[in-house]
Amino acid sequence: MLFNTLSYAQFFAAAFIGSWALARVFGVWPRIVFLLLMSYGFYAAWDWRYLPLIFASSTVDFLLARAIAREERPRARKVMLIATVALNLGFLGFFKYWNFAVENVAALRALITGAPVSADHALRVLLPPVGISFFTFESMSYVIDVYRRELPPHRSYLRYLLFVAFFPHLVAGPIVRPRDLLPQFERAPSLTREEGGEGLFLIAVGLLKKVVLSDQLALNLVDRVFERPENFSALEVLAGVYGYAAQIYCDFSGYTDIAIGSALLLGVRFPKNFDAPYKAKNLADFWRRWHISLSTWLRDYLYIPLGGNRGSELATYRNLMITMLLGGLWHGASWNFVFWGFLHGLGLAVTRAFQRARGGERKAAAARPTAGGLFVRAACVLLTFHYVCFAWVFFRAPTFSQAALVLRQIGTLTTFHPNLPPVLVALLGAALLSHYVPERLYERARGAFIAAPAPLQGALLFLVAVGLHEAASAAAVPFVYFQF
Repeated sequence: MLFNTLSYAQFFAAAFIGSWALARVFGVWPRIVFLLLMSYGFYAAWDWRYLPLIFASSTVDFLLARAIAREERPRARKVMLIATVALNLGFLGFFKYWNFAVENVAALRALITGAPVSADHALRVLLPPVGISFFTFESMSYVIDVYRRELPPHRSYLRYLLFVAFFPHLVAGPIVRPRDLLPQFERAPSLTREEGGEGLFLIAVGLLKKVVLSDQLALNLVDRVFERPENFSALEVLAGVYGYAAQIYCDFSGYTDIAIGSALLLGVRFPKNFDAPYKAKNLADFWRRWHISLSTWLRDYLYIPLGGNRGSELATYRNLMITMLLGGLWHGASWNFVFWGFLHGLGLAVTRAFQRARGGERKAAAARPTAGGLFVRAACVLLTFHYVCFAWVFFRAPTFSQAALVLRQIGTLTTFHPNLPPVLVALLGAALLSHYVPERLYERARGAFIAAPAPLQGALLFLVAVGLHEAASAAAVPFVYFQF
C-alpha cells in the first residue's frame, strides 16, 4: 500500500476517523488496539505471510528486555543481550542476505573449479519482508537501551507491539527511538488545529516532492540514463547522475514528510529526518543532514560501541570504515552498496584528517565570515555534492560494470542534449535549488498554511491534488527506500 495511492488515502481516512472516535468515546486503550490492528492490516497488504515474523520478533524483544531488566548478574544480562541481537540480525540476515550469500558462494565455487556460475535456486528464500531493516533496528535498539539502563522496560505489551508496527514509519522509517515514541502512546492523544494544519502541509509537500519531482525525474531521465548510458551524451549522463541525487532526496524526504504528517494527524510526532543534505560542507555534515534517524542509530549502536573516536586516530578511521561498510550493506544485498559505504567511509576519514590538520572544525567555525571564507564554503559544498553524486552512481547502478559505463560516458565530454527538454531541466533545477531556499521562507509558507482558515486550506489542498493528478504516471511508482 503505497503512500502515493488512493488506497492509502482511504486506509488513512479510516485509521484517522476510527482512532479519534475510539479515543473520544472509550479512551486510550481501544485506540491502541485499533491502531495496532490497522498497522498489522497495513503490513498484511504488502505480504500477509510475514505478519508472524514482525509479531514474533517484537514479542521476543519485549520479553527479553523485561528479563534483562530483572537480571542483576552481568554475565547473564550479556548473554540475553547477545541472544536478542543474534535473533534480530539472524532474521535480517536470513531474509535479506541469504540469496546474496548463495550467489557469492556459487560465484566463488565457479572461480575455484572453473565451472560456469550457477546458484542453487533450491536454496533461495522468498523476497525479504518489506521494512525488515527498519523495524529490526527499532526493536533491537529498545533491548539495547534497556540493557544499558538508559530506558526502563515497557510495561505494556500491546503498546510495544504498536511501537514496532505503527504504520506511518513501519516500512521505510524514520527509525524512531523507543524513548521518543513509547511515551506518546502512554498519554491521552491530542490534536490541535496547528498540528492538524502542519500534518496536512507535510503530506502535501511530501506528495509534491514524490510525484511531481522524483517520479518525473526517474521516468524521464534517471532510469533511461542508468539503463543504457551509452545511448546518451556526457552532458545527458551527468544530468542523469544529478537527477538521481535529486530523485532519491525528493523520494525519501517526500516519504518522510508524508510519514511525519500522517503520524502527526494521529497525535504522534516523529523526529526530523532530513535537513537540506546537499547544503553540507563536508561528508560529516552530510550525514548530520541525510537520513538523520539512520545516521544517529549507526553512531549510537555501532560506531560508539566499536570505540568511536576514543582510541588512536587509526582506530577511529577503522571504526568509521566499519560503520559505513555495514551501513552500505544495510541498504541492500549487493557489493555495489558495500562499495558505496566504502566511499563514504573513506570520505569521512579524509574529512576528519583534514579537519585535524587545520586545527579542528571548531577553530574554522570561530573564524569571522569574509568574502574569501564564503567562497571557500561554497567550494566545499560544491565538492561535497559532487563526491556524494559520484558515490550515488554505484548506489544506483545495478552492477559495477554499469557504474563504470556511466562514468566512462561522462568522460567522453560530449554535449549534445536532445533528451534534456526545458521542462525536465526546470524540474531538475527546482529539485536541487530547493535546498538553497532560505529556511525562513519555508517556515513562513508553513506558518501561513497553518494559520489559513479551513476553506482556504481546503482550496489549496484541492489545487495540490489537481497538480498531482496531472503529474502522476499511469501506475504509482514505489518509493526508493521500500526496497531496503
